[in-house]
Amino acid sequence: MFEKLFLLVKSHAGKAVMENPEIPEKYREAVINEASSSIIEVLKGQMESGKLKDLVKYFQYPEIYKNPLVSSVVNKFAIKLNKFYGMEPDSALKTANALMKPVMIELIKQTKNEQNKEFALSTFLSKINGNRADLSGLVHDIMLAI
Repeated sequence: MFEKLFLLVKSHAGKAVMENPEIPEKYREAVINEASSSIIEVLKGQMESGKLKDLVKYFQYPEIYKNPLVSSVVNKFAIKLNKFYGMEPDSALKTANALMKPVMIELIKQTKNEQNKEFALSTFLSKINGNRADLSGLVHDIMLAI
């Protein structure tokens, strides 16, 4: 599942990463990995702080550009670009926005795709949670309640 997330990010990395002159070619794969881990870290943080219901709502009714979850992912990734790859804060934020917003939209589509069992919302969240618990029943109950 994490490899599929990496490939999802990579498929959207065109101008933001792969064609970005501020990111040296030798770091581009690592930057894509940082983007993927930023998504995982933010989603995992949401679950660990007891915001599973908000997380499920996000995947059910995404108002992508207004959602604080997306802003958190963008900001986390921008900070990594600045800290680890020396990008200026404004440029890092522009790059993070250009990559992460389309990736998050596609991630939502993938979790709703019936044929894509690996990205089914309950499976996806269970894997992010380290498979410590099967969240399918809880996610299903939350989806019915919202």
